[in-house]
Amino acid sequence: MKISYPVLLLFLLFGTIALTSCSTPNSQSNSSSSQIQVSNSKPIIYVTNYPLKYFAEYIGGDTIQVQFPIPTDVDPAFWQPNAEIISQLQQGDLILLNGATYEKWLDKVSLPESKLINTSSQFQDQYIPRKSAITHSHGPEGEHSHTDIAFTTWLNLKFAIKQAQSIRDALSEIMPEKKETFRANYQALEKDLLDLDRQIQNIVATNPEQNFIASHPVYHYLKQRYGIKLESVHWEPENYPTKAQWQELKVLLQKHPAKWMIWEADPDSETVAQLKTMGINSLVFASVANAPDTGDFFGIMQQNIENLKQAFP
Repeated sequence: MKISYPVLLLFLLFGTIALTSCSTPNSQSNSSSSQIQVSNSKPIIYVTNYPLKYFAEYIGGDTIQVQFPIPTDVDPAFWQPNAEIISQLQQGDLILLNGATYEKWLDKVSLPESKLINTSSQFQDQYIPRKSAITHSHGPEGEHSHTDIAFTTWLNLKFAIKQAQSIRDALSEIMPEKKETFRANYQALEKDLLDLDRQIQNIVATNPEQNFIASHPVYHYLKQRYGIKLESVHWEPENYPTKAQWQELKVLLQKHPAKWMIWEADPDSETVAQLKTMGINSLVFASVANAPDTGDFFGIMQQNIENLKQAFP
């Protein structure tokens, strides 16, 4: 059939209108999809030790991305961020700090003050001063000294709860629409931490006069909270002590007789055997400062408690 020229023009005109009206929803859909993608992006939360990572992930759940940039073979308390990591920190939404002189690199870098959250600020008037700062070396971080303020605050589980509260509040500030979720998750975490706290209190109460030697000066807050009679030396679990270190221990035992030494990790077998000849047993109470190979914070703390029970039959 032959179509006249005017009719053909009308046909083309209506076709163009139809195509335009059909393409409009697709264009809106693409715009909407882009907006959804942006609104669904999760805040990036940087943390400076494993306990903070565990608390943040527990409270924030799948609403946040938690970044822990420290290698597993480095003690986070003596880690130094490089330029690339500092740039990443600057781009994060929050940077959760332990405080108590834990982040020794902090005054050497430029980071937005509004993003820095000192999770131990609630109890900074209860920081424990150390008697001395002794320089020594271990691991890839090399030579370092423990500062004049003890920093493993989370080993006092009441302080750990306050640090978790600070994380809850900081997340609620940047994501107020998730405030109730964060509150509920925090309450579940608080229940877990209180349970651990009660268990340690009950164990130590069975023999509060029990003496301990700590292989490393990281248990100040554990000692403070639970009334453990504890004195420290500076030994590394992977190294057999020197003659000077053995002599130091003998002198310490004269004024602080102890039958147990607490370690952060499994000690060298020869060290364990030599301690045995001196009537000293060994147990592990991990500080959990860095991410464990297996398990999580709660599970490792529960194992710490089981290990501690050995000294309180």
